[in-house]
Amino acid sequence: MHRGLPQTVKTDNGSEFISKAMDKWAYERGVELDFSRPGKPTDNATVESFNGRLRQECLNEHWLLSLDDARAKIEAWRRDYNENRPHSALDWSTPTEFARRSRLQAAAAMSEEPESSTSERY
Repeated sequence: MHRGLPQTVKTDNGSEFISKAMDKWAYERGVELDFSRPGKPTDNATVESFNGRLRQECLNEHWLLSLDDARAKIEAWRRDYNENRPHSALDWSTPTEFARRSRLQAAAAMSEEPESSTSERY
C-alpha cells in the first residue's frame, strides 16, 4: 500500500542524505528535510537505528547494479522488514500486523462511542 509523499523527512547528516540529489528531490516535491544536529544521533534514535539496519542488512549485502536493481532490492528488503519481521517495539508483531490491529481497535472504539441526542441538552 502506498501512502504518497511525506510532508517532512527526518534524517541524520549522513552523506546519502545531504546530497544535492536528495535536496533537489525534496524541493521538487515540496518535502521538508529535517536534519538532526551534527554529532547528536540521539536527536532521532529511531532514524539512526533504521538507517543502520538498512545499511547493514540491505545496502552492504548487495551489489546495486543499476537504479532499477537498487529499487528492486530495497523494495524486497522493505517488504520483508514491514511484513515478515517482528519488531520488539511493536510487542513482537510486524508493522503490518500492528497497523491492522491499530485500525481495528480504532474502529471498535469509534463504534462504542455513545450517540448524542439533542433531547439530553439542558
